[in-house]
Amino acid sequence: MKIDAFSFGSLVIEGKRYTSDLVIYTDRRIVDSWYRKSGHILLKEDIDQLIASDPEVIIAGTGIDGRMIPERKLEESLVKSGIGFYFAPNKKAVDLFNELSLKKRTGACFHLTC
Repeated sequence: MKIDAFSFGSLVIEGKRYTSDLVIYTDRRIVDSWYRKSGHILLKEDIDQLIASDPEVIIAGTGIDGRMIPERKLEESLVKSGIGFYFAPNKKAVDLFNELSLKKRTGACFHLTC
């Protein structure tokens, strides 16, 4: 699976345009209209189903300007579970997803705006 392009409020994955925050599962399923309990804070419970899909790596696209911030405990929890975790503004997160998904079971979540 490849992310083809992104812009403010939009992500194009294998030719299909998504215009709401989304989660990409390790089985290549995409669920859009993803909401977080605390808006611009990414909590573990926001991605529990993604974690349950048995990823080796999770990438969080934190928005165009990187305003979505993972809670500190999230990274610690994922690392303890043996899951690699990367979070970055969408440009870098898209590049990481496209690179790592070729080598590892990769899940991702993307905030598409700020």
